[in-house]
Amino acid sequence: MPTLLADTKNLLSDLISRYGSQVDYLAIRLEESEGTDILLRGNKIETLSEGLSIGGQVRACYKGGWGFASFNQLSTLKDRVEEAIAAAKLIGKEETILAPIPIVQATHIVPLIGTDPRLISLAFKKDLCEHYGQVLRSVDSRIATVSVRYGDSTQKIILATSEGTMLEQAWSDMEMRFAATARDGETVQTGRETTGSRKAYEDLTNLDDQVRSAAERAINSLALPIVKGNSYTVVIDPILTGLFVHEAFGHLSEADMAYENPDLLEVMTIGRKFGPENLQIFDGATVPPLLNKEEGEVHRGSYIYDDEGTPATTTQLIKDGVLVGRLHSRETAGKLGETPTGNARCLDYHYPPLVRMTNTWISPGRTAVKDLFADIKQGVYARNWSGGMTNGEMFTFSAGEAWMIRNGELAEPVRDVTLSGNVFSTLADIEAIGDDFYWDESGGCGKGGQNGMPVGCGGPSLRIRNVVVGGDTSVD
Repeated sequence: MPTLLADTKNLLSDLISRYGSQVDYLAIRLEESEGTDILLRGNKIETLSEGLSIGGQVRACYKGGWGFASFNQLSTLKDRVEEAIAAAKLIGKEETILAPIPIVQATHIVPLIGTDPRLISLAFKKDLCEHYGQVLRSVDSRIATVSVRYGDSTQKIILATSEGTMLEQAWSDMEMRFAATARDGETVQTGRETTGSRKAYEDLTNLDDQVRSAAERAINSLALPIVKGNSYTVVIDPILTGLFVHEAFGHLSEADMAYENPDLLEVMTIGRKFGPENLQIFDGATVPPLLNKEEGEVHRGSYIYDDEGTPATTTQLIKDGVLVGRLHSRETAGKLGETPTGNARCLDYHYPPLVRMTNTWISPGRTAVKDLFADIKQGVYARNWSGGMTNGEMFTFSAGEAWMIRNGELAEPVRDVTLSGNVFSTLADIEAIGDDFYWDESGGCGKGGQNGMPVGCGGPSLRIRNVVVGGDTSVD
């Protein structure tokens, strides 16, 4: 850890010792963050920055009330501790219930397996963005505008608590986003690609084919017919499966959503059946072996301890189609009488930890992908994504590309395909689970004003009946 942070350990210990007895729980989190942000739009670099920030947060809990204060001047830390304690005492009127966790005194770094992004110059990162911008523009003269976004962040933290935890952690995260918008008269179509990594800067290089595919999809979509709106049996690819399990189901598994909403808690009753017997859904910052691999992998939602110092876990949410678990902070686990899962995460020191997903996935099944299409007289095959939204149990996702399925075979490509439905009905309507699997490292999750939290999601191809597909209802 940098000297500036390392030298503060004694200060944190002294403050915890001095003020910890005044409240039920006290935590101080210090953070150093180095990052780069580049945005290319059209032919112009609009954002080009790199910086170093140091700050921290104080959380205090008293009789169930939480006080929070953030700061970016270490000299004000004592005042912020007193402010957080005063706020907690002002609103605390019940009982502090925090599920117990092990006391940790350790240092952990999520290792890179390739080049650290901090070793790459800003000029090289700028050149990479401009190269990808040129790749997008070169596909066709009908590409009206393009955008390339690059971001990397290396965070190092120290967490000290009144329970005795003194934890140091560090990790790096990288992401790139590409978009190309094509125009032909009044018809406008956009293709998108996103990628990310917690492993190596090299994962963001040599992506010409992936980047080019975004522009090619935009161009190809200009001449495609609009899908006829109807209810279809749909086959979705692993990328859409990952998006679905994260957005439509994963957020409902976050326990703060449940204990703050009695109606949702009733719906999300442990032991309730939601899907077929071969449906298995997991979330985990520690990812176990998948697909006969010898060991787990690091994905964008991976870490060793969460931002409360709880060890990272892998939580099975649905087992054999039945709800068996949910995601917790210490408080939600305590209030619901369940076990902490290590899912309390904050984007940075400006925000308190919330219950957040990490890497969320559906396990592969046993159906060969080609057999997912069998016996579908008329349906839709949807791949990739271009957007989407959820509202409680309801979801709507836009496919990046799609084809009609006719008599068990792929037929003509179509555009403007949106998939809508109720998550619980959709889980129950899963007819078959493919034997393929793909990790999507492009996730940036938003919740409670904390947008862009790195997450991973994955899954196999799925066959789902009775999916509402939006489109042109006037098409014959």
